[in-house]
Amino acid sequence: QVRLAQSGGGSGQAGGSLSLSCVASGDNYNPACMAWFRQTLGKGREGFAAIDRYGATTYADSVKRRFTISRENGENTMYLQMNSLKPEDTAMYFCAEGDRAICTLDPDNYQTWGQGTQVTVSP
Repeated sequence: QVRLAQSGGGSGQAGGSLSLSCVASGDNYNPACMAWFRQTLGKGREGFAAIDRYGATTYADSVKRRFTISRENGENTMYLQMNSLKPEDTAMYFCAEGDRAICTLDPDNYQTWGQGTQVTVSP
């Protein structure tokens, strides 16, 4: 059973940067797909960045060219670098892992979730 532990995030200002990390532990040390999602009150979980075990990435238009997802397979860790932050990036952020052959941004394709980390961006 895979477990995911998140760290990072917090508060920042518009135009600034923040980063998140997600460490996987358990039986499957190299998940096929890992991804980042975010959620605000009253809204569903939005997938915005995914990466497969070979480093191929997928981004939602909302974060493209601002956020960078990466993973260090040897350390079972996934990272998210967030630059050019906007107030609308404010949300609870979750990492997730899944075993699908193609890594999508659909939360239904992910089986294990991190505990969530709040990111707040002020104007």
